[in-house]
Amino acid sequence: MEPTTGLILRRITQTDLSVSAHKLATLILDGIAWKDGYNGLPRGTAAFTLSSLAAKMGVSRQYLSVLLSELETSELKLEREKSNGKFAPWLFRFAAFDDGEQTHDLVSDGGDTSLSREESNKTIFTGQINIDGCSNVFRTCWAELIKAAKSALPCWNVDTQVIWERFLAFNRARGNSKVPAGFLLGFMRRWRTSPGEATRLPALPAPQPVQEPRERELHEQIKAAPSSNRQFHASDLCRVIGQAAYDARIAAVIRQFGCPRFTATLAVHGRAVLAGEISR
Repeated sequence: MEPTTGLILRRITQTDLSVSAHKLATLILDGIAWKDGYNGLPRGTAAFTLSSLAAKMGVSRQYLSVLLSELETSELKLEREKSNGKFAPWLFRFAAFDDGEQTHDLVSDGGDTSLSREESNKTIFTGQINIDGCSNVFRTCWAELIKAAKSALPCWNVDTQVIWERFLAFNRARGNSKVPAGFLLGFMRRWRTSPGEATRLPALPAPQPVQEPRERELHEQIKAAPSSNRQFHASDLCRVIGQAAYDARIAAVIRQFGCPRFTATLAVHGRAVLAGEISR
């Protein structure tokens, strides 16, 4: 059976994650497209920039990276990719819900009427577009659809009117007077920036949220040991202090901060780096 919002939400609540990772998974779930073409996204994916996710979570980009790593290594199997250029949003999907991987206890019983399946929540391009019609997109029914769909496409930072004018010019050059509305979505998906076109200025960094002293202390320890090197740090530290002492340090951090084992492991590695026991 195809996954639904309710099915994935149940899996999220049943997965052993930190509170922050649960919140992040729910935010990603909220943005998932359930029909191919919804907001220009492939089915089963959500699109976010890391800055917007960090702002929604109220955490730093550094800690967001830790939470994403936690979701990637969890049973949810979060995957992310960026296929539309350096400044485009990331695409997220929960690989645990690919066809054939759902477990019996999580299958929807048919009574799941997720709002994500309501037609009113989909951005669907239907009908015909008159190429020789109105040149002002905001006097047509297409402006809102373009604005909603472009957020996850290569033209995400291009003005809606510019997209419309280039689409009309593209079809006039080919002698088209009327085309299916789906052509507009396809045109946006294959968008190419013209030479000399102004590039998007980098956004100002988001203000960092105020953290409690204990949380700030934990984050400082984690920052000293990036999650991508955790296997090397673990083996290096075990050679220095032994496996038993290594496990005892992790247990002590869990008791001190009440955090999950994954976060505690990074903190232990960070402490060892700061103490000079292992190298960064």
